[in-house]
Amino acid sequence: MRNVATAGIATELSRSLDGNVRFDDYTRHLYSTDASMYRVRPLGVVFPRHAEDVATTVRLCRQAGVAVLPRGAGTSHCGQTVGEAVVLDFSKHMNRIVELDPERGLARVQPGVVQDELNLAAGAHGLFFAPDTSTSNRATLGGMIGNNSCGSRSARYGMTIDHVEGLDVVLSDGTPVSLGELSAAELAAKSTSDTLEGRIHRRLPEIVDSARPGLAEQTQQFWRRAGGYRLDRLAEGPFDLAKFVVGAEGTLVTVTEALVRLTPKPKATVMVVGHFDSTAACIAGTDAAMRTGAAGIEMVDNFILDLARRSPEHQHLFRALEADPRALMFAEFYGDTVEEARAAAEGLVAAWQAEGHGYATRLAATDAELAPLRALRKSGLGLLMAAGDSTERSVAFVEDTAVPPEHLAEYTTKFAEILDGHGLRAGFYGHASAGCLHVRPFMDLTRPDQVATMREVAEQVCDLALSYGGVNSSEHGDGYARSEFNRKIFGDTVYEAMREVKALFDPDGIMNPGKIVDAPPMTENLREPTIPVAAPLDTHFDFTRYGGMRGEAERCQRIGACRKPDTSGGVMCPSFMATRDEEHSTRGRANALVLALSEPDPKAALGGDRLNEVLDLCLECKACQHECPMSVDMATLKSEALAHHHAQHGTDLRTRIFGATRRLYRLGAMAAPLTNALARPKPVRALMQKIAGIDSRRPLPGFRRDDLLRWNRSRPATPTAPGVAPGERGDVVFLADSFTSHTEPAIGQAAIRLLEHAGWRVRVESQVCCARPQISKGLLPQAKKVAGKLVAKLAPEAERGVRIVGCEPSCVSTLCDEHPKLLGDARVAGSASLVEDLLLEALDDGALAPSRGPEKVLFHGHCHQKAVLGTTSSSRLLGYLSEVDVLDAGCCGMAGSFGFETEHYELSMRIGGQRLFPAIEGAADAAVAATGVSCRQQVAHGTGRQAKHPVELLHDAVFGCPR
Repeated sequence: MRNVATAGIATELSRSLDGNVRFDDYTRHLYSTDASMYRVRPLGVVFPRHAEDVATTVRLCRQAGVAVLPRGAGTSHCGQTVGEAVVLDFSKHMNRIVELDPERGLARVQPGVVQDELNLAAGAHGLFFAPDTSTSNRATLGGMIGNNSCGSRSARYGMTIDHVEGLDVVLSDGTPVSLGELSAAELAAKSTSDTLEGRIHRRLPEIVDSARPGLAEQTQQFWRRAGGYRLDRLAEGPFDLAKFVVGAEGTLVTVTEALVRLTPKPKATVMVVGHFDSTAACIAGTDAAMRTGAAGIEMVDNFILDLARRSPEHQHLFRALEADPRALMFAEFYGDTVEEARAAAEGLVAAWQAEGHGYATRLAATDAELAPLRALRKSGLGLLMAAGDSTERSVAFVEDTAVPPEHLAEYTTKFAEILDGHGLRAGFYGHASAGCLHVRPFMDLTRPDQVATMREVAEQVCDLALSYGGVNSSEHGDGYARSEFNRKIFGDTVYEAMREVKALFDPDGIMNPGKIVDAPPMTENLREPTIPVAAPLDTHFDFTRYGGMRGEAERCQRIGACRKPDTSGGVMCPSFMATRDEEHSTRGRANALVLALSEPDPKAALGGDRLNEVLDLCLECKACQHECPMSVDMATLKSEALAHHHAQHGTDLRTRIFGATRRLYRLGAMAAPLTNALARPKPVRALMQKIAGIDSRRPLPGFRRDDLLRWNRSRPATPTAPGVAPGERGDVVFLADSFTSHTEPAIGQAAIRLLEHAGWRVRVESQVCCARPQISKGLLPQAKKVAGKLVAKLAPEAERGVRIVGCEPSCVSTLCDEHPKLLGDARVAGSASLVEDLLLEALDDGALAPSRGPEKVLFHGHCHQKAVLGTTSSSRLLGYLSEVDVLDAGCCGMAGSFGFETEHYELSMRIGGQRLFPAIEGAADAAVAATGVSCRQQVAHGTGRQAKHPVELLHDAVFGCPR
């Protein structure tokens, strides 16, 4: 690609498009990588709003001699979505399901539609898009078309190419055209035009004819193929350019709309989980699974299982297994009824028993039974990504070779021998029914010798796959990683025909060049060798575990789990769910921090305005700490970055106000109700918005003069439960947090009374703050002092075994999570928990005997609780009172001070309105429980409903009346 000045094309695109155009350094860096091992800085990024924007972009780029690169979620393993080009990100705006026709089983979608969103809409009609990628919660249809993606059930349902009925595309000259199956007469008519479209239809059949001898030699090549151009499809007929460009990785056309075939969903599913003593024994059971009609057959080896056993997030999944398997096979059977599916599944169990395969089987049929097994099956990639160290990573370069299943056992053995011969370790998992292995050896690509080893292994594995009639790429395409092997794979005749195809469709070479044909060596454009050594940087938090602050940011492996839409569930990442903008995802922020921390003066870079803009919409919900496979701790990284920004630019008034929350709340309660009366008039709120940026639309908390501290000084002793002596359970410290103590004292009162009623002796700690407000706002020098005082005060009791509890999850999680990293002192962290943990003990042993509460309770857990502490104790506590519906409603959007801030108010409400508000408004008869003060504020403002803390509901059920 020749060098070009980008200023002119950036200006012209900005002037001509309705969509966004960004050519700044940070955006270019964010789009320089995907989930692969490659890094190439693009010229800029366009976020098209419609097909006309796409056509205009391609036309203007062609005129300027600039390449164009379409991109969806950017989760490519092989580098298809990076290049020196203008990137077209379809995921932000062009993400609509244009039409869904259940009667015909068709859907018309824009390329940015996420697979799970299509399946959610189609599922209402008993349909789904059958190629089931493991990344379905962020994979876009455009990306799936570009890669010819598939998944675990490809042996039953085929690949994406088998489900594409038509495409609207833009050709390399900017011409929009529609592609689909043509009759001979239609092909002849299109061939007469003296346009690029006409030349393609005229010349392509001739290229196919010239390639037929080479194609004939490949008739035995395995069907599960995701590499090269599909000349074989045209040779076999009919002439269908829509299918032909599937898997072309944007090198021939750019897709703007797709007509895809939907498939009836299985009405019932039963899974058989086979337990085996070795990987070889597991693979040997594949034939029986295929004979008995399994729709999907997945294999996971002991390397992956050992990683899962050691992972706190995955350990519980092994409760569904028997003994200690060294390999597992998951086989799914479908039927119109559970009985029909179970009968087929039992046929496999009988076959395995008769043939001596495996030592145990387990059947799962309900959603509750299937969910943990599917989670374990899908955990391989995340576990492998997290298993490396700061430089040694699991690398995708022999990721998805495939051979006919009858050769899989022998192939796997020889594959392992290749890795052993180079001293490499790797896990094996994949789609046994399709003969596909996912293998990601651990390598350190900062070492030149390891780069050389990678190439050697790639060549050997390619030769091995071909020797069994297999394919080098069966799922993730070619990209930079495998394109250079295509001449070897397809032979000179077919490869040269592919080069002619590329020249025919793209005579100027602007369509994602360097992929599929005429590619650079696989060892060029590697990311790791280009990253400079990080300059020294003093930080407030301790990041030494990963080699410093940049090492923490570099834990992101860019697989895009933070890019899922709100309909896919979970919490991560609320700002991305609301904006669909890469820079507002955890991945985007981590990449931005890597750029800043790679500068010669990282301290100065952390103070940059553009970095601050990228980090601004992070709600510090901590969801990435739990849901990201790499546990990237973006909340801590943002706090550290803010501290450096404050050090360079000073601290604004609003930040100082929110950092002084405890002092202000205490003063507010002392002067209540006068403070409430003075703060609520519209002129006062308007002045607060103008001076401090506190949005006038957001209700302020109401201070209580009879706060928790005042109540605690004069309260009577709480009667204990029958048969319980006062203090018999021992001592406990109750943290009187800044928030509920002065605005919702009934919560603390309920907690203290319940603890004492159950037999604990309670000391209320009300003098020292946990430093949550200062940490959230990046006021880390103050936070260190405040947190240090609290730890010094609590540590002697913690060391004596005294439990430390609180009602506010953000405060308790601060003791458990931030204090050790900020202070280097974990003496209190292990003793801190939510008050629900202790109360649940008393409920379980009968010391607390509540009456029934509301018939049904909707429970919304605080984000920090979900990420650090867990919501089990809260939901189980509520289960003693009512039927509990634990909402999967993501982040409420309030996030402490975030929802009060004028520039964030709209986004805060949008986040709450995606799932939380509708869930509550749709259950008017149910009570609402929420553990977080921010969550209760947001629920009240967004729905008009008053959420209760779980301990309030328990108190009323135990004592028979409110406080």
